[in-house]
Order: sequence, then C-alpha cells, then structure tokens
Amino acid sequence: MSRLTRNMLELIKSMARDPGFDRVLEKVTLVSAVPGKVICEMKVEDAHANRSGTLHGGMTATLVDSISTMALLCTERGVPGVSVDMNITYMSPAKIGEDIVITAHILKQGRTLAFASVDLMNKTTGKLVAQGRHTKHLGNQGLQADFKDTQQ
Repeated sequence: MSRLTRNMLELIKSMARDPGFDRVLEKVTLVSAVPGKVICEMKVEDAHANRSGTLHGGMTATLVDSISTMALLCTERGVPGVSVDMNITYMSPAKIGEDIVITAHILKQGRTLAFASVDLMNKTTGKLVAQGRHTKHLGNQGLQADFKDTQQ
C-alpha cells in the first residue's frame, strides 16, 4: 500500500470520527489514491437516502465535495482549498442497498484555483448516478511566491 493511500485512509477514518458533519462519510471506503485521483465506494444506506429510498441529493453533493477535496490533497501541493463553485447533474437514482463508486479527478490546478470532476456510478450496472464539477480556491501562495521572487 502506497504512502498516499495510507494517508487517505487515515483522513477518511479521522473524518468518520469527527463529531461534525463529515461523519456522514463513515461508510465511504477508499479503493485507490494516486496523484490527482481518488476512487471510493459506498453502499447506500437509510441514513444516505431521501423519502423515496434513493441517494439523497445533499449526500451526493457532500460526496462530490469531500472526495474531490481528497483528490486535491493527493496533488503535489496537497492543499484542500475552499469551495468557490459546485455543480451536480443527477442522472439516475441509487437505491438503498446499492453500491456506488465515486471517482474524483483533478482536471486542472493553477496558482489560485483547482477544478475537479467527480463521477458517481452504480457499481453493478455501471450506470452514471451523478456527475459533479467542483472549483476550489487554493489561496494566494503561488502569487505570494512570485511576488517574493521579483523583490529579491
């Protein structure tokens, strides 16, 4: 197991122990973590579902947010950033008892912004459940470093 994968496993465990909102991710299992890409799985349970017995849109948004942030932590800079924009397209339901695969890719990481794409797929059928896009502000570290370089 790579060091990156071990670090992501520890992150998921610590989030699940957190008494705050992130504990909703306690049922997420890390499958793999490589630079800029994270794959996780989760069985849809009652706690993740809406009144119709399918994955709740808010839980889907949480998965897009959290798993894309994990992928961002797997980049060379390793900073989580702050959400600027998130868009989710819901395509098909995931019912209670079904397993979903969540794959997050970092599409681009610039000096101040990062862009991620997240696919949620039904593990059995391969059907796309939802797709999310997430933009995160990374801070101004790159700009500050450039400014310092010009001042020397």
